Parts: sequence; structure tokens; C-alpha cells
Amino acid sequence: MNDLPDPTFRQSLQNTSRKVPPRPPHHRGRFALDAPGKRLRRADDSHSAICATLDGSPHDNQARRGISTPEIRRSSMAPQPLERNPIRVMWQRLRKIDKRSARDGAQRPQWRAAATRRRLVLLALVLGQTLAASWSLARTFPMPELDGLQISIVVTFAILFSWLSFSFWTNVAAFLMLWRNTKMTGECGPNTSEEKPLSARTAILMPICEEDASRCFAGIEVMYRSLSECAEREKFDFYILSDTQNPEHQAEEEIEWNKVCRSVNGQGKIFYRRRRINIKRKSGNIADFLRRWSRNYDFMIVLDADSVMTGEVMVRLARRMQTSPQVGIIQTAPVIVNRDSLFARMQQFASRVYGPLFSASLQFWQFGESYYWGHNAIIRIEPFIKHCSLARLPGQAPLGGEILSHDFVEAALMGRAGYEVCLALDLSGSYEESPPSLLDELKRDRRWCQGNLQHLRLLLAEGLTMGHRAILAMGVMAYGSALFWAGFLILNIFQLVQFSFVEPNYFSVQPSLFPTWPQWHPEWAIALASTTALLLFLPKFLSFLLLASHGELKRFGGAKALGLGILCEILLSTLVAPLRMWFHGKFVLMTLIGRPIKWNAQQRTTNGTTWSEAARVHGGSTLISGLCTAAVYLINLNVFIWLLPIAIPLLLSIPLSVFSSRVSLGQASRRWGLFRIPEESFPVPVLDGLRMVMRERKPPQTHSNEFSSNLSNSDANRASFAPNPSSIA
Repeated sequence: MNDLPDPTFRQSLQNTSRKVPPRPPHHRGRFALDAPGKRLRRADDSHSAICATLDGSPHDNQARRGISTPEIRRSSMAPQPLERNPIRVMWQRLRKIDKRSARDGAQRPQWRAAATRRRLVLLALVLGQTLAASWSLARTFPMPELDGLQISIVVTFAILFSWLSFSFWTNVAAFLMLWRNTKMTGECGPNTSEEKPLSARTAILMPICEEDASRCFAGIEVMYRSLSECAEREKFDFYILSDTQNPEHQAEEEIEWNKVCRSVNGQGKIFYRRRRINIKRKSGNIADFLRRWSRNYDFMIVLDADSVMTGEVMVRLARRMQTSPQVGIIQTAPVIVNRDSLFARMQQFASRVYGPLFSASLQFWQFGESYYWGHNAIIRIEPFIKHCSLARLPGQAPLGGEILSHDFVEAALMGRAGYEVCLALDLSGSYEESPPSLLDELKRDRRWCQGNLQHLRLLLAEGLTMGHRAILAMGVMAYGSALFWAGFLILNIFQLVQFSFVEPNYFSVQPSLFPTWPQWHPEWAIALASTTALLLFLPKFLSFLLLASHGELKRFGGAKALGLGILCEILLSTLVAPLRMWFHGKFVLMTLIGRPIKWNAQQRTTNGTTWSEAARVHGGSTLISGLCTAAVYLINLNVFIWLLPIAIPLLLSIPLSVFSSRVSLGQASRRWGLFRIPEESFPVPVLDGLRMVMRERKPPQTHSNEFSSNLSNSDANRASFAPNPSSIA
């Protein structure tokens, strides 16, 4: 280690020509190499002190060096009071008391009347179809009078069918509008005057926690290069906001940050900060940034660790916000890319094929009360600071404490303040990555499930708009529906046991001379099953028709490849659906009985699922489903056949989970032209650049007993091994 001081580092410090302002007074001290480089010590942060430490010769204090964070200009960000008691909310409405802090001069948006009409029509369609389906189900029972168990089955079915019907009709409406090229955005987030010069400043934030530093900073590099090609590049700054606690990962992050700054000459434009105390996770990380540096910016673009956006789309988002003062959040529709395993490629294909129709179906009824998904979106900083700070929910986790799924709540609070939350369907160039395996997706869903169920306590909160209340309810139903599906199956099994072992009563409670004989109507059951399948699968084929009408079939490998891909996706998603139902129902029960989660970093790399891991996770569901299937087979063969679409995936869950996570199968599907997306066939500069940077830059290989090996890395010498105290306080 005696040769630690890197001559290249000394030369880069001594021979630089660019002058960078000295670090503000609040930055005091970093870790520097002690001469002759045998240990780390706290050193003065000045450039002369660093150079003196390296070779004993002082240099000009104004020489080039990296600045981790700009000067702090503190702002206040505190939660606003939010009444959640429905009785008090109703009393305030009766007394015409409105405590909302609405935007000054806010007027009723012009799109709200159209939104109300569409929502009423949608409600009528869903209720009418659900009533018809529920009546059909009641007709399938052999006796005209329903008992308590049968009524429970019909009610549970009605809840589930209304959920499917809502999705179906919104997709049909979106298809008709896209087919006729009808404008979807209405008056929300107009894209006019986008050519007006950009005067507002935007911060691009990437909160990370125990992530792959090489991948995160590679994304920052390609986005910075893409933005550098735009004339408005000086209006944007990048911030990597780290909550990483592992010392090895902290060192890797600083090394990668320094690499990016040197590679793109990004000193003073790409900043890195690590928090010492991780309060409120991602939302707290962003709030900490806003309290320190929000005065420097008008907007902020929030990214995930795997997000990539083109410079053009970031500039267009900022221009759109600048020309739309009534808009608080603009959410892009990110496309999943760069996936290798079979499961992830299926998800990537589904997102790319069905995503445009799905996004349009949301915009059809949401208008300016749309989703905010927590990333790949731009936010107006001033109202976000004033209205969107999150208070803790009363009580303990999992339904109390910190709000985990903060993005939906922040969008609702922005709408409560009188600002619009829009979905930008016309902006392409926004990308993300998905979990590489089914198990990784389920781990993520466990966190999302707890966060979404917390929204039950906010549904009736004072001042929220109906659109955002519906979004919160849909977030709850996204996981609660699994419990209803499981309950529906269990109730039907009980009904089967009752028919098989309990002697029926053929005489009504009313006096009658003749018995009431059971009448079976299998045709109603078949019609109902066919209708349900139509609701599930027709939107997928509508997506195919949209792509064909817009001349995009060649981008997916042709009509044959696209059609085969849709059929294979339907098959795989049908096999995976019962597994999701099982685990989502389990997650809901665990949350309701008070078992909180431990929030760990999301797995984003493709490692594959081992047989032992799959057996540990899926063993219980395989055993229980096997016992139940065998019991149903012994009781009634006809019902056994009806249960096979659910029983087979559960019985095969272990090999299904293992094989679907294999990269080799994913690569084989790509060679066969299966699950192909345009981003794989046609060059996308920002994605090609990301892959090139990832190939050129190998992630640091560090281990617990080799942490000191970082000290011999020249990039480790160029970067500090720990941020200064004021930047992590």
C-alpha cells in the first residue's frame, strides 16, 4: 500500500485549467489519504491540504476538485393538517367549513364536466353489467331460493366482476378514442407553447439505497450526455440522494460518482449526497433535498435507481410545466426495457404492447386527477413543499406509522391543493426496468401491499377529490381482490361439500303440496365463464389491432411474431395469476393481522431463482393446493375439471418459478423472435449508450474482508471515502 498516492490523481489536480469555486464554509473536512498513504485520516477539505497530504507540496486553493453538494439554502417543509374522521368531515361540510389550502386564484378546470360525464357513464355500464352477471350466477344454483352461503358467493362474485368490468370498459373506451385519434389530454397539461425558451430550473433526483452503484451512475451518465445535446442543458442539475448504510456500497457510490463527473466533466452539475439517518425512506430522502436546496429550482424530476429518460423528454416536461401553471405533477408512461430472463421479458413485452391502451384507459376517466407512480415524473416544487409533506398515520405499523406508498398520497394532496396531476401519453423516451423474476416481483408486492392498504385510512380524508379517492381505492383493491378471489373459491368448495354430504330439503318454508325439485343450468355457468374470459383477454387483442392500425407491426417483428407473443403472454400470465392470487391474499392477511414488513433494497439484477429458494417459498401453496385438489377430485369430478386452471399452476409453482427466472430461456425467446419489442430491434441512443457504459465499466469487486482493497483503486483516491459531515447530517 506504499504506492497508494496515484500520480494521475496528483497531475489531474495540479494541471487542471478549469476554476471551480471553493467549497462553502459549511463543508468542513473529508477523509483523505495520510502520507505516505498508509491510513485514512480526517483532513482539511481544501485542495491545498489534499495535495499536501499526497506529496507534501501545497497548491492553489482554486484548483479543480469535485463538489459533492451545493451551498445549502434551507426551506421549511411540514405536513398540513388532514382530517380523516368521516364524521367530522361530514360535519364540516354541513357547516360549509373548508380548510383546504387551495391554489390562489384556482378556478374549476374545464375538463371536470367532461370527466364527470364519463365517470357516470362508466359507473352505469359497470353496475349494469355486474347486475346482469350476478343474476346469471344466481340462476346457476339448483334451487330458486338462495341460502346464506349462496348469497355470499353471489356478493363476492359481484365485487370481483365489477373490478373486471371497470377495467374492460375503460379499455374499450380508450381503444375507441385511440382508434379515432381523439385527443386524450383534454385541457389538462396542454402541450402548446413548448417552443418557448425555458427559464425555469429543474433538479433531477435519483434516490438510491443499497443499489448497484455501477448501474445507477451509468444511467446518470447517459442521461447527462443526452441532456447535453439540448440547448437548455444549463437549466438542469443532477442529484444522487443516497440512503445507503453499507460502508462498502458507500465507497462504491463515491467512486462511481467521481467516475461520472470526470467522464462527462460534470463537476458542479452532478451532485451526490448521503444521509446518515434514513427517515421515511424515499419520501424522506426527497423531503431532505427540498429542505436544503429547493430554493434553487422550480421543478424536480424524480427517478428510480433503474430509470432512464432522454434529454428531450426532460426538456419537454420542464417546458410543459412552465407553460401550465395549474399543473402540479406530470407523470410519464415509462416503458420497461433491458430485461433478460423469461419472466422479465414477458413483463417487458406486456408493458410495451398493452401499455399504451392501459395508459389511455386511465386518462379516459382521470383527466387532471391522474396517477403519480413515484418516478419518471416532474413535480412543481413550491406546492409540493407546501401541501405534500407526509405526516405519520396514528398507531403502529403495518397500518399506522410512516406512509409507505407515498406517491398516490402525494398526488392526492396535490389535487387537494387545487393543482392537476396529469399523465403525459404523448411523450416517449421514458424507461424503467422490472423485477427479474417472479419471486423478486412478489417481494416488491409485499411492500406495495402494506403501503396500499394504509390508504384505507385516507379514503375519507377531508378535501380529497373523487378522482384521487378512486385511485386510492383501486390501489387497495389491486391487492384486496386476491383475497376476494380466494374467498370466492373457498365458498364454492363449501358449497360443493354441502351438495355432496348434506341432504337437500325439497320443501319450501311456505306451505306447499309439492316439493321443489332442483334444476341445474350448466349453460348459464358456461356463458358466465365465457363472458369473464372475454373481459380478461379482449383488451389484449384490442392492443394488437391498435398497433396494426398505426403501422407498428414491423417494429414488433411482424404480425405473426406479435400475435404469437400475445398468445404466449396470455398462457404465461394465466399460469402466474393463481400464484399472484395466493401470495397477494397472504400479504393482505399478514398486513391485517399486524405483521409489518422489513423494507430491503429491491433486487434488480438477474441472478435466477434456485430450486431450494423456490421450494421454500412455494412449498406451502403446492402442498395445500395438492390436498384440496385431491379432495375435490374424490368429491365431484366435474368441479375438479373446473378447478384445473387454478390447481395446475399452483401445483407447478416451483418449476414455473425456477424456469421463468432463467436468463437462458429469455435469451432463447429473443433468438426465436418471441416477446420482441421495438427497443430491441431499432436503435435508441440513450439505451444503447447505457449498455455501452455498462460494458465498459465493471462494478467494483469488494468483499467484507477486502474493503481496504478500495484504497489501491485510483478512483477511490480521486473520490473521498466518506462525504463531509455537513453533507450527511
